[in-house]
Amino acid sequence: MKQSENPSAAAELVATERTRLRRAREKARTARADLDSVLAAGFICHLGVVVDDVPMVLPTAYGVIDDTLYLHGSVASRSLVQAPESVVCVTITHVDGIVLARSMFEQSINYRSAMIYGTPRAVDDPEEKLAGLRALTEQCAPGQWEYARQPNRKELAATTLLALGLDEASVKVRTGPPDDGDSPDAVLGLWAGVVPTSVVRGAPVPDPALPSDVRMPSHISQMSEKPAHYVGG
Repeated sequence: MKQSENPSAAAELVATERTRLRRAREKARTARADLDSVLAAGFICHLGVVVDDVPMVLPTAYGVIDDTLYLHGSVASRSLVQAPESVVCVTITHVDGIVLARSMFEQSINYRSAMIYGTPRAVDDPEEKLAGLRALTEQCAPGQWEYARQPNRKELAATTLLALGLDEASVKVRTGPPDDGDSPDAVLGLWAGVVPTSVVRGAPVPDPALPSDVRMPSHISQMSEKPAHYVGG
């Protein structure tokens, strides 16, 4: 999804008591551009919310417009409607590699992750809801919003969309080889390195109910030619 021009993209992330890293501070990324990069690279997040006094973490789709993260509400909306001032935590993680070291203590994962705190609001305005749903759809499948039938008034009313600001967030990134290349374990003669890992899109599979004369649109056929997100080492 191509995000809107964001005037705050050059800004630094402001650390709060919730987002300040207590350990592994060298993995912190403080530029707003780093947050935007993590958000742009995926389309699934995990929404942590308390439902009926029980913590629940829900995978859900998201989209971004400027300084707002839009989430499909799903079950979580129950708690948020009952307690509109509830603070939630949203996380996005991309695994880029399995770091295999000479010792189990140094084994690790190369990853990019973002954690966002805030109090979401339910989106009621029809125009904003359409814009948010479009962002969410395009984040996952660019071109699909204009191709498929868009939601009618009844479907729109039955859909829960949450909006969350991006002003309280942290980003962590781990890259590179194992950390034990200059340790005593380096003389053990054991292989060490990184196994790159990524999410990829496979060849589209037609619906069995699809008539044979319905051709696949280009925006779908091109999806299988691109990685779902960056492959790193």
